[in-house]
Amino acid sequence: MSKLSASRLHESVQSLIDMHEHPAVLIDHAYRIVAANRAYRTTYGVKSEQLIGRHCYEVSHHRDTPCHLHGEDCPHQQVFARGEIQRVVHTHFDGKGRPEYVGIKGHPVMLPDGETYLGESIQRLAPPEAMNCEEMRMVGRSRPLLHAIDQLSQAAASPAPVLLAGESGVGKELAARYLHDHSPRRGGPFVAIDCTTLPESLFESEMFGHEAGAFTGCVGRKAGLFEDARNGTLFLDEIGEIPLAMQAKLLRVLESGTFRRVGGREALHADIRLVAATNRDLKNAVATGRFREDLYYRIACITIALPSLRERRADIPLLVEALLARINAANGRHARLSEAAWIRLMQHDFPGNVRELRNVLQRAVALCHEQIIEPGDLGLEETGADVDAVATPDWEGLEREQLEALAERYQGKRRAMADALGISERTLYRRLRRHGFATPRTGT
Repeated sequence: MSKLSASRLHESVQSLIDMHEHPAVLIDHAYRIVAANRAYRTTYGVKSEQLIGRHCYEVSHHRDTPCHLHGEDCPHQQVFARGEIQRVVHTHFDGKGRPEYVGIKGHPVMLPDGETYLGESIQRLAPPEAMNCEEMRMVGRSRPLLHAIDQLSQAAASPAPVLLAGESGVGKELAARYLHDHSPRRGGPFVAIDCTTLPESLFESEMFGHEAGAFTGCVGRKAGLFEDARNGTLFLDEIGEIPLAMQAKLLRVLESGTFRRVGGREALHADIRLVAATNRDLKNAVATGRFREDLYYRIACITIALPSLRERRADIPLLVEALLARINAANGRHARLSEAAWIRLMQHDFPGNVRELRNVLQRAVALCHEQIIEPGDLGLEETGADVDAVATPDWEGLEREQLEALAERYQGKRRAMADALGISERTLYRRLRRHGFATPRTGT
C-alpha cells in the first residue's frame, strides 16, 4: 500500500480522534504522542505543538521512563505485544501539574499508513481539586490502590449499597467519602457513624430519631442519622459490631425503605445511599451466627477490598510527604527523615496501616532534634532483620518522588518547596538539577 503524505495522514488521524467525546491521544511504538484530540487539548489547556513528539509518560506521569517500569499497568505493553484492549486506572497530571485519577482505555488503531498505534481515551475519575484537599484525599500511585480507586469510581455511579472491607486504619472513611463525592448524591450530606460507639440502648434513637417524651428524660424531638443523611450518603463504619437485635431493626428499614422515630407514628422515607465498612470477616460472622445473613446480602451488594499499607509499600514515600507536610504546618516545624529513619519505616509492617504511619510521624516530629527525624524518634521496635536482606528503598527514587510531590503541591514555587524540605533554595536547586527537573520558579 502506498504511503500517504504526512499532511493527509495527520488530517486523517485528527479527524478520527476528534470524534471521541473524552480526551484521547494516539501513541506510537516508541511512546511518542502523535496526535491529541480537541477534548484533550481543551481539558488540559495545551496546544498540539506542546504534545506532538513528546513521550506519553513524560506528559502524563512527569516521569523519564515508562510507567510499567514503576509497577503500573501499561496499556502500551498490552496493545503492542498482544493487540488487546486494556482498561486501567492511572495517576495523571493536568496542565497545571496537579495530580488526578483517570480511567484509561487503550486499544490498537490501524491507520491508513499501515502502522499500528495505541489509542488512549481518558476519563477523569477524581479532579485535581479533590486530590489536593489537604484533609481528605487518597494518596498513592501503587497498583493495589489504583485498582481500588477504579472499583470505587465504578461503584459511585450506582445506587446499590457498598461494603468496604479492610484492616483498621486503611482509610475506609476516605473511600466512603470518595464514593459520595463521585455519586449523583454528591450535593447531599455525608453522614458517618462509628457503630462501635453506639450502645444498644441508644441505637434506635440515634439511627431513627425520637419524639418528645419517647422515654424518660426526653424533652424534645430529635432527628436520627437516616434523616440527617436524607438525599445523601449514610456511612456505617464497623457495621459488624452492631448487636444482633439491632441488626434486625436496621434490616427492616433497608428492606421497607421506611422508618419511624422512637415514640412516633409517622412513617418516614429512608432516602439514603448506604455505605458500610468492616475490618471483620463478615462471611465468617454469618457462619457462626454473629451477623445476620439477610442483612449481609442487603449491605454487600458491591464489596470492595481496600489494600493494607503492606500491600502498597510503594506509596509510603508519597504518604510520608503528604502527612509530614500537614504535621509540620500544624506544629510550625520543617522536620524531615534521615536515611536511617527511612530504612526503619520501610522495614516496618504497619499493622495499623496509614493511621499508624500518621501517629508515628506525629510522635517523631514532636520528639526529633534539629528538625531531623532519626530512627529512635519513630518509636518503632527493632525488627532484628538484616538491613541488607530487607527490601530497602531506592534513595534516588525516593528523593525524586518527594520532589515530584512537592512540585505538584506548591505548583513549582522554589521557596515554598525548600521551606517544606527545611533546606536552602540553593540546595533544592542542586537536587532538582541532579534529577533532571526543569528549574521551578522562585517565590512563594
